[in-house]
Parts: sequence; C-alpha cells; structure tokens
Amino acid sequence: MTEPKYKFVPYRGIRYSRGEMLVRSREFYNFMDKRRTIRSFSDKPIPKEVIDNLIMTASSAPSGAHKQPWTFCVVSDPGLKTEIRKAAEKEEYENYHGRMSEDWLEDLKPFDTDWHKPFLEIAPYLIVMFKKPYELDEEGNQHKNYYVNESVGLAAGFLLSAIHNAGLVALTHTPSPMNFLQKLLKRPENERAFLLIPVGLPKRDVEVPDIERKPKEEVIVYYGEKED
Repeated sequence: MTEPKYKFVPYRGIRYSRGEMLVRSREFYNFMDKRRTIRSFSDKPIPKEVIDNLIMTASSAPSGAHKQPWTFCVVSDPGLKTEIRKAAEKEEYENYHGRMSEDWLEDLKPFDTDWHKPFLEIAPYLIVMFKKPYELDEEGNQHKNYYVNESVGLAAGFLLSAIHNAGLVALTHTPSPMNFLQKLLKRPENERAFLLIPVGLPKRDVEVPDIERKPKEEVIVYYGEKED
C-alpha cells in the first residue's frame, strides 16, 4: 500500500448550536439574495489587497483531487482593457447578429442588453478565470486534472460570494468564443478562458431589472425528510 501524499490532521471546523445554525443560515440567505448582476460600473479604484483576498477566497474552493485547476488573471491596465473590450464586442456582435437563436434573443430582451460592453473599460478590474485541463511540468509533460469544469465553477461561486460580501458588484461575462483572452493575456497552452468578470463599485443610481427568484417549492425536492 502506498503512503498517502498528505498527512491527516484533526478537523478544526466551527460548530454552532441548532438555533445558531438556523439564524446564520437564514441571515446568509437573505444577504446573498440581495446579490445582483450589474452592468453599469463606477470607475472608482478598489484596493489591490481586496482583489487579492477575493481571489484567494475563490481559490479555497474544493477541486478534483485537490488539483486547483485554475488561474485568475487580473486586468487593470487601461490599454489592455480596451483591447479586451474590442475583441469581446466583435464576438458579441456576431452572437447578436446570427449565432444566437430567436428564442435566446427574445429571452434577453427584458434585460436591455446588446453587443456593446462599455463596462469592460469602466470597471477598475477585470478578473479572467482560466481553467486548466492539464498541468505542464518543467519538461513540458502533461498531467491530467479532474472534474475541471465543476471545480472552476465552484471557485467562480466562491468568488461571486466574496465580491458581494466585500460590498462590490460583478458581472459574469461569457463572450463566446473566448479564445481571444488566451491570446491577449499570453496564457500558456494548458489554460482556457472560463469567465470574464468585471469587478467594482456600482455606478451611482444604477438600476437593475425587478426580478424574482424561484421559490423553494420549485428548486428543492426532499426524499425522506420530514418537516420540523
């Protein structure tokens, strides 16, 4: 039997009483339910340490075999943001003028969005999440990563929660295809763009669509659980 790669240590997690669990879970739900996608950003700067903390929170997400198959590229250079906007709008124009189905375009109408993406230049930071299907060692050999999409998706969720917790706003932007990001940011061959996330403060007096999320009856199915 081979020796385990990691030694095991006692779990030092936080424990709460039944009442505390209920209160904390309810408060966190109410807090996260206030999170909204924003497309109008302020250009007010954000401390770099805040961005560091947000990304390291995302990087604490679980991953297949603890491979942590992600890279977070942070763009604040105005010239590079302009290049990203131009490339993204080129793809988005094609999406809105032929790639997207009529049903898709109809579903987007209530959100008053189109191929113009000025927020890519206005937001103080763009966080580009890259997934890594495999690792490359110093000799150029490939080493497979596992559950890559699931792992990076979890990290994205952690990141959005951390952004909201810091009082900032974000947009999950996916200008498909996104291979232009790999080229513009000069990323290695084993990295693929996963999400482009502008991060910052909301523009003053910004408005968002008046939407409602599905109630618990539509999203939760219990098997064997009884009501308290």
